[in-house]
Parts: sequence; C-alpha cells; structure tokens
Amino acid sequence: MVERFTFGGSLAPITCHAWNKDKTQIALSPNNNEIHIYRRDGMDWKSIDVLKQHDLRVMGIDWAKNTNRIVTCGADRNAYVWQQGDDGKWKPTLVLLRINRAATCVKWSPAENKFAVGSGARLISVCYFESENDWWVSKHIKKPIRSTVTSLDWHPNNILLVAGSTDYKVRVFSAYIKDIEDQPTPTPWGSRMPLGNLMAEFKNSANSNGGWINNVSFSSDGNKICWVGHDSCINVADATNGNNVLRYKTEYLPFLACEWISPNTVVVAGHSCVPLIYGLHNNKLIFINKLDKSQKKESIGISAMRIFQSLDRNLRTENSDILVDTIHQNAITCIRMYAGNKAHGTRVSTSGIDGQLIIWDIDTNLINSMKNLRI
Repeated sequence: MVERFTFGGSLAPITCHAWNKDKTQIALSPNNNEIHIYRRDGMDWKSIDVLKQHDLRVMGIDWAKNTNRIVTCGADRNAYVWQQGDDGKWKPTLVLLRINRAATCVKWSPAENKFAVGSGARLISVCYFESENDWWVSKHIKKPIRSTVTSLDWHPNNILLVAGSTDYKVRVFSAYIKDIEDQPTPTPWGSRMPLGNLMAEFKNSANSNGGWINNVSFSSDGNKICWVGHDSCINVADATNGNNVLRYKTEYLPFLACEWISPNTVVVAGHSCVPLIYGLHNNKLIFINKLDKSQKKESIGISAMRIFQSLDRNLRTENSDILVDTIHQNAITCIRMYAGNKAHGTRVSTSGIDGQLIIWDIDTNLINSMKNLRI
C-alpha cells in the first residue's frame, strides 16, 4: 500500500521532514524559513503549529523520539532546540554553533543527549546541554574536512559519527564528549576515540570523476556505512572487512538520500523520483526491487537531459510528450523510517521537490528470501 499526502493545499517543495515517536505528528519545512507541525487526523493532516524562529531557509530537522525535542538548523547559521510547553506550543532555545556559514544538516544522537550539525564552514558542531549555564553549547570537529558537510549519521554506540561532504570524502569521526559520557569501548572502526579523532576516511571514487556526497547512513550494527553521491553510485564500506568498499554504478540519475532497512539492505532515492532497494549478496551490491510499482517500462535511449527537462514543472505543458511516470513528480530529497528500524524496516516515508510525502510498504519477504535478484 502507498499513501500520498500534500500539506496546506500547496505543492511547495518539502526540504526535509521528521516524525515524532508514534508517527502521529510530522515536522516539515516547505522550502523556506518555517517549520510546520501537523497532526494526523484519519487520512488528513491538521496544522497545529508553525515555527518561525529561523531567518533563512531551514536545511535540517530531526525529532528526538524519547525526549520529544525537535532540533532544526538553517542557512541563517543557527540551530534551535524546540521543546513543547504545557500549552502545546513549541518554544525555541538557541544553540551556540559558532559557525560563519550555513548550517546544512542536523541529527540527534541515539541517546538524545547531544546532536551534530554540519555546515558550510568546513566543520561539524557537536552540541550538548551544559546544565551549569542552562544552554546548549558546541565543540567543533574540523580536520581534515575541506568543504561543506552535507550529511551526518550516528553510530549506535552514541560516540561515532559519519559525515559526507562536497570534497568527495566520507569520514568517520569520534564525537565523544567526556563531560557527559562514559569512556567509550572499542569498535571495529578503532579504539582511540578522543573528540574529533578520524577513525576512517573514504574517497567517493578511485579517480577524479567522482561526485560530492549527498547522504550517508550507518547500518543497524554500526559496522557498515552506506553513502550516495552525485555520480549515481551506491557505496558500502565494511569495518569488519578491512574497510573494504563495495561500489555499484547505476543507470539512474544521482541519488540524494539513502537509508538502511535491514543489516544488508538499503533504500536509495533521488533525481529519478523512484525509491530503489539494493542488497549485499556474495560480497556484491545488487538491485532488488523498486518501491514505486506505477512505472511503465523505461523508454530505451532516453537521455538524462530529457529526464531532467521532464522534472521541471516550468517546462511541462498539458500537451507535453515528456511525462514523469512515477508517483513522485520531482526529485526525492529525504527518506525517513516510518515503521520498524534499520535492522528491520517495514515502511519508509519520502518527501521531495514536488511537495508530496509518500509512505511506502517494504516487501520484507522479498528482502529476507533474497529471491528474484538481478545480478
């Protein structure tokens, strides 16, 4: 079953979205400086709050499931932690990021006692609450980042952090804050974990033709990372196998998002408007399935330029012979887990430039059996 939603009667692009713990509420940004909070009402959504503290476009949203706090970051170089008051309204607390460029992405740690913010200032701010002064402060991870940080994800141990950036690199850092955490235990990524220690580094390509990194994700056990870049490739690195990297060059337009849905399976999506499932099999990455079953057989020989033209709503007319034969009508920019977790995901949600939010069912039987695989 596929559920399709639009919000507020508008098709404004959805920059990012995040769910509360029981998936009855969603926070999203309609490509501006606002965060809209909706509550589910049957098959409809009711607007319950609009958060307007940011001055410029919101770039990232994450909702802490257990503490029920929302963290947002934006192009105004600020991040806010939002807490719900007794009156149901969300109240912001400014975070001292100490950056001079846009904040591009944000992610709560699994224990929800800290979060990380990536930025165009070539650094990562690891933020935590300082109870003595009653505010959120940050410590920086700088070296050897050489460009904008585009994506972040946390290891299940609450210590390690993977970051992708536009310098074509994926890096695993230690984000250990000794003021609030016990001494970390060793992992396959390494045992020395002072704040900012570089545990591993991967180049997106063996040559200079690779693309910048659009999204990164740790597996459920934290031993593997997946990333997608602007070169239409899917990559998986395994710390238990000498940091070996599996790389799969696809026929699709570049991917913008990726997420693990089982220990050996990832879902990816991007400019081709279709969520795709890939799996690890016999030390290879292989295609498993499309979540979007609405597609007809692809036209042979259609060029990437024609596909991009078909995605541009300004170029599309009623008599256009170039139509997007997918549920999403433009690039998918965000994937979130809707039901299950990274070890066993059963439903995911996607949002994109077309202003739609889609909830997809995952055929877990197909994933578990690993049948009908195209190698």
